[in-house]
Amino acid sequence: MSVTLYNLTVPVFSRGLSVLSALLDKAEAHAAATGVSVETYVNARLAADMLPLVGQIQRVSDTSKNTIGRLTTVAAPSFPDTEETFAALKERVAKTLAFLEAVTPQDLEGSETREVSIKFGKLAFTFTGDDYVLKFAIPNFFFHVTTAYDILRHQGVPIGKADYLGAYG
Repeated sequence: MSVTLYNLTVPVFSRGLSVLSALLDKAEAHAAATGVSVETYVNARLAADMLPLVGQIQRVSDTSKNTIGRLTTVAAPSFPDTEETFAALKERVAKTLAFLEAVTPQDLEGSETREVSIKFGKLAFTFTGDDYVLKFAIPNFFFHVTTAYDILRHQGVPIGKADYLGAYG
């Protein structure tokens, strides 16, 4: 099997989102078992200058769907960042997964050389499609998945490396 941008994006993002969904399920179960309001996790953060859990999940969703939108002619759905409950966070993850499931390998054909420009405030970058995926999108995606994991772990949710890696097969 040759490595394509489809292989590097859709299955990788789908797996990460599925792991994130499972982590949210474990957090919900832990909250129920300990009597903690699950909603206390929504705004939990590791440091004052970092996004809370809700922001981490929004960035995971945005990175995965917008990567596909930037690399293809497939319009990425727009989700307002209005989630305030675990149910809403889980719904956002599910909607992002549903979007990725509709993307085909053909949608990404030739995107390796497509020019991708992104801007964040005063910072602007232009990449080829393959550099964008390998040097920005994937690292950014996993930064936010990892930070969401770390927030839940810091809040006492009993999760470990095996939960982060997820099931194989």
